[in-house]
Amino acid sequence: MKLKLESAHNQLIQEVNQDLLMEYTKNVSSEIRLSGTEEEYRAFEYVKAKLEEFGLDTELTLNDAYISLPGEAELKIDGQCFSCITHSMAVSTMQQGIEGEVVYAGKAVSANYEDTPVQGKIALLDGLAIPGAVLQAQEAGAKAVIFINAEYTHEMIVSAVWGNPTPVTQKALPSIPVVSVNFEDGKIIKEIVEKGSCSGWMKTQVDTKWREIPTLTAVIEGNIEPEKYVMFSGHIDSWHYGVMDNGTADATIIEVARILAENKEKLRRSLKLAFWSGHSHGRYAGSALYCDEHWEDLYENCVLHINIDSVGGQGATILTEANCMAETKDLAKRFIKELAGDDFEGSRFGRAGDQSFWGPGVPSLFMGLSEQPKSNNPASKAFSQLFGGGKAGGFGWWWHTTEDTLDKISPENLVRDCQIYLSIVYEACSCDILPINQLAAVEELESFIRDYQTKTNGHLDFSVTFMRIAEIKEKITEFQSLTDLPLSKEKISLVNNTIVILSRILVTLNYVKGDRFHHDAALKQSPIPVLAECEKLAVLEAGSHEFYLVLTELRRNLNKVNYSFLEAIRTVKYAVEQLK
Repeated sequence: MKLKLESAHNQLIQEVNQDLLMEYTKNVSSEIRLSGTEEEYRAFEYVKAKLEEFGLDTELTLNDAYISLPGEAELKIDGQCFSCITHSMAVSTMQQGIEGEVVYAGKAVSANYEDTPVQGKIALLDGLAIPGAVLQAQEAGAKAVIFINAEYTHEMIVSAVWGNPTPVTQKALPSIPVVSVNFEDGKIIKEIVEKGSCSGWMKTQVDTKWREIPTLTAVIEGNIEPEKYVMFSGHIDSWHYGVMDNGTADATIIEVARILAENKEKLRRSLKLAFWSGHSHGRYAGSALYCDEHWEDLYENCVLHINIDSVGGQGATILTEANCMAETKDLAKRFIKELAGDDFEGSRFGRAGDQSFWGPGVPSLFMGLSEQPKSNNPASKAFSQLFGGGKAGGFGWWWHTTEDTLDKISPENLVRDCQIYLSIVYEACSCDILPINQLAAVEELESFIRDYQTKTNGHLDFSVTFMRIAEIKEKITEFQSLTDLPLSKEKISLVNNTIVILSRILVTLNYVKGDRFHHDAALKQSPIPVLAECEKLAVLEAGSHEFYLVLTELRRNLNKVNYSFLEAIRTVKYAVEQLK
């Protein structure tokens, strides 16, 4: 391990206690923690008691959430029985089950139902049970879906509806039954299917209803601007015992809380600790509910969201691929390099992992941190489909399975991950100037817009867009140069407020498709979602009716982009004038 940190950081990371981390992990994950159950609530009570032991005031609330708990499932292919599981938010069959011809349609992420029709049939797919694949099969008329996982079946939630459904989003909930089988059984099923027409039968039970779920928060108050806070969050609910996912993450939050509670005099701004339910069984219901109930506070006061999931795994040596935004990458890069010696590259956030705070414009860093090296085993291949390419092979073959137990944890890796998180959280809470690189955010937006410009073949006028991008880059560069000078307390406050206002503009522009007061679906989403139709325009016949429809929508959406940049320019101009 590399240790090149400043004295304050060095002192703090030496306080990370391996024995305590493992003790917290064992206690949080001593029971199976399905959302809204007594077992989960006992884990919340344990964490609450530990935080209060450190002198923190806590708030444990109960809220109504739409929660789905998978029950029993049965599967037969041409009369042969196969072990299977069903999934959260899939529908239950009637007692007699459903029957249909089974059709193999390839990979879950790239199934082509024009070449392989599944109308009125059961679709067989390679990969994990992901919402987009279920939705695509459902829209193609499939009556059910069978997913072929890895060595073990992986628990998943198959709805793309983020948080609690509304009258509008409830229409997007799955309407067909879904099961998964393991890789070996999947090979046998494919062999049967390839021989000719074969019949499948399945019966599933899924208990989906409104339940009360807990949310736990605690605050370590800052000393200079206590109303502003960094949120550090993770979920407590689990699949099975969920020792890595998410017991170790909860343990890390507890340990960070212990250490920073003892060093709170060093904090400029506050640290808000948040523990969610409904992550696994309600599509991030807990964090989405928190956003729904505290939207204005998040908009006004939350300067950064740091999330944690599935840390400290055995063999988790890849520290370069974790999720970040362009503007938060430098913060991660610094401490991963100094503590582990690795050059952090980062990956753009997908629509997952309790990232419920983009609507209020809160910049975000991390979901998980450490991952397994990529390999050729079925689990690694399945994770590559789910998370994309890169050097990492996911959180471990045991993720979301019955095998996520204590023996899958490396105490040394857990300490390493905790030290990285501690250093980043402390820096974000204690530094005078917020460590959010808004120039990097604008440069990323510019790169995406240039790509969209190429795809529109000159049919959309980006001249105003690029003129404003050039101006905002110039102004942010000047703004950043002025922050390197000695600043009064008032000017430090001005700088930080400017950074926050820019986040409210740039985060939503880069990551939010719909109404910022609602939640976009948990589906693959293009950068700057309001311009995503540029890709569609590229393949449409110029002059056709649909071409003009899409072009009209893009012109209106480009107005939104241009005005967002204008707001950013005005914000930075004012700050520069005041700093001078």
